[in-house]
Formats: sequence, structure tokens, C-alpha cells
Amino acid sequence: MTTLENIYIPDLNVSVPRSSKEKMAEIVHLPRMIDKARAHQADSLGEYIYPCPLDQQVLQFLQVESEDFAKLTEKFDDDQLTEWTLDQSRNRTSLERQALSKGILNRKVNPRNWVEFKSMRDQIDPTRTEVTTWDGLTDLEEGHI
Repeated sequence: MTTLENIYIPDLNVSVPRSSKEKMAEIVHLPRMIDKARAHQADSLGEYIYPCPLDQQVLQFLQVESEDFAKLTEKFDDDQLTEWTLDQSRNRTSLERQALSKGILNRKVNPRNWVEFKSMRDQIDPTRTEVTTWDGLTDLEEGHI
């Protein structure tokens, strides 16, 4: 981890980004995307992917390119990024931001992938049968739950 003024820059070679369930500006996954974008800029992304498909959903919603957003994360702290996000999505309603978040959080496992998902979950903790979404599996794997 390094800091640039008040900006936390995670080293994702040795730590994990925030949970997809964390919210900023009414949008889940945004704090995680910020962590990955900052790590991408600092060349400390590790095995994480920026922009992953969920990042791309949020970036599309905000109408910004991944590299432009990554550059913003170098200049703005989380509070400033919250303000930027609200300004960038000013033509969107609160209900639209909530719908985006709901779509991200309720991303169920495709029945074709259930065997693979269950195997991955059971390798981490076979007692956690309530984990049935991809973000839940990621949280379980990274120790967020």
C-alpha cells in the first residue's frame, strides 16, 4: 500500500480490494472498482482484472472510458470521486443507480456453471451454502464474509 496525499493506493499483490457490496454515490462495486483502477495505475493489480465485466457495467453507466476513470482515481480521493460520480450521473435518477446496484448484487450463477461454482465455493468453505452469487463467492474467497 502506498498513499498519494490522501489517496489510498492498494497493492493487490498482497491485499484485496473492497467488497463489491460496498457502495458510493448509491452504486455498489464502485469502491472496489476504484481500488482496482488505482492499483492498475500503480502497477500493483496482481491477478485482478481492471476493467472486469462488472467494472465495465459501472463505467458504461457513468459514460466514461476505463483509462480516463483510472486517471481520475490518481487525482481524486474517495470523497471527490463520490462527488464526481454524482455529477457524472446527474442525468440518472436515484432509481436508475439503485437498479444498477441491484443488477450487480443479484447476478446469479448460470445453471450451466452451477457445478463449477459449487466446487469453488466448497473448496473455500463447504458450510457456506447460502453463498449463491458470484459477488458472494468473491467476498467469501477474499474474507469479506
